[in-house]
Amino acid sequence: MSTDHIHPTAVIDESCEIGEGTRVWHFSHVCTGAKIGAGCSLGQNTMVAAGGVIGDNVKIQNNVSVYDGVTIEDDVFLGPSCVLTNITNPRSQVVRKTLYEKTLIRRGATIGANATIVCGVTIGRYAFVGAGAVVRNDVPDYAMMLGVPAEQHGWMSRHGHVLHFDDVGEGICPESKLRYRLNNGRVNCLDLNEEEPLPEELAGGKATYSDLKQRQS
Repeated sequence: MSTDHIHPTAVIDESCEIGEGTRVWHFSHVCTGAKIGAGCSLGQNTMVAAGGVIGDNVKIQNNVSVYDGVTIEDDVFLGPSCVLTNITNPRSQVVRKTLYEKTLIRRGATIGANATIVCGVTIGRYAFVGAGAVVRNDVPDYAMMLGVPAEQHGWMSRHGHVLHFDDVGEGICPESKLRYRLNNGRVNCLDLNEEEPLPEELAGGKATYSDLKQRQS
């Protein structure tokens, strides 16, 4: 583990795993047993517990705790102050340290600022949970979830734009031009496997969300 990208105020316990090129910022804490992949960014005041597992290229913004029982796959974005939990019915007087519930956030998903993910759910690949939403159930791949409690309000592309599907169930991302298919309540990308990284030419943003939305209206 290189310490080149670890801020001096961060606390890194012994026997944790931190991948090459991962940055750990001010006042963060990585506990013994935590596993963090390569190329990640852990913002100010983040915490990764002993059983927390984080993949590669994960961006965690300020004030986020990844508790025991939480697994985060590659390319996930966790917005500022979003909340992850590991006990559905916590009580101070009742010890449930051997009963932590599992939460899985799959590849490429986005969890917005101040959103809450109630434990025991799976957030699908490239799902988009809006700011302040409270998720209590599993979320499909590419689903856009908004509100309290969170409800699905459509589908989002890998580039984070709303997908509109035609009569045959095909939609096109306005930024990347990648094609998507909606079939029986499931979305998949027709041009790129969900487990493949974005090609270099598609990995840089070219327009803001509001600009593209105005062009479509």
